[in-house]
Amino acid sequence: MTGAAGGDTAEYRIEDLAHASGATVRTIRAYQDRGLLPTPERRGRANVYRETHLARLRQIADLLDRGYTLASIKELLEAWDAGRGLGGVLGLVAEVHGPWTDEEADRITREELDAKFGGSQDDGAIAEAVELGVLERVSGRDDEFLVPSPQELAVAVELYAAGVPLRAISGHLRELRGQVEHIASRFLEFTTEHVFARYLGHRPPTDSDATEAASLVRRLRPLAQQTVDAELARAMRTFATRHLHHHLGAEESVVDEGATRPVLLPARTIQAVQKLVGAEGVAAFVTAAAEREAQARTLDALASSHSERNKVGENT
Repeated sequence: MTGAAGGDTAEYRIEDLAHASGATVRTIRAYQDRGLLPTPERRGRANVYRETHLARLRQIADLLDRGYTLASIKELLEAWDAGRGLGGVLGLVAEVHGPWTDEEADRITREELDAKFGGSQDDGAIAEAVELGVLERVSGRDDEFLVPSPQELAVAVELYAAGVPLRAISGHLRELRGQVEHIASRFLEFTTEHVFARYLGHRPPTDSDATEAASLVRRLRPLAQQTVDAELARAMRTFATRHLHHHLGAEESVVDEGATRPVLLPARTIQAVQKLVGAEGVAAFVTAAAEREAQARTLDALASSHSERNKVGENT
């Protein structure tokens, strides 16, 4: 690297630029071929790069870390070079990539982790937790882990203490994660269609549109969790009540007058009724059928009792 006279502060040979940026010489040449880097100055048989090239390499590395592809990065940088600005876009990227929860990560040692799970040393369970992202290994520390979500780990500890095996907890988390990812995907599709389409319909978005979209992300971010929390609470209440009635209903001996209680019917019976009256009419049909059967049996009992009394009268 050499000093430069005038307004520019430094000049770089390609090897120096690679060292300063952390990119390889091969990567720099590939970016140059793709048009991601400005053309360097040709001096003799060597290319000379400047601070603008170093800044551009750092921008590319930052955008790659944020999940952008090289094609989309090229579009963003071309927009910036054309004077449309990149600040709003980077603000939107930062908002989306920011934390979606107020929960703060924590650290835990292997000894503390084993103690939380009854003192058992299960290397397989640790490996599975790392694979799932419940734990993250700390570089250079074999006996320490990062815990991205202490709440999630606390749930696993409570389930294990209640008698749930570790493998069952991991399996349940895998299943749950797939279902939650589906919910997240649908929520993003919904908000993109009805909210963000007008800001992101052109590529890349203008600086002002990206800034406004970032503000909306900040406002809408808690809505997904609030909606899921409310619906989960409703569903848990509904299904917990059904499970309780299912397991305790046969043991109940007293039922208040006018009260209702669940009745479990075979699936084939429900399906047959649905074919007759449709899904919406199943409950009413079963209720009416049960009441008619009860009335019929009452009439039969009364008729049988009347017949018995007549026989007794004839014999006396």
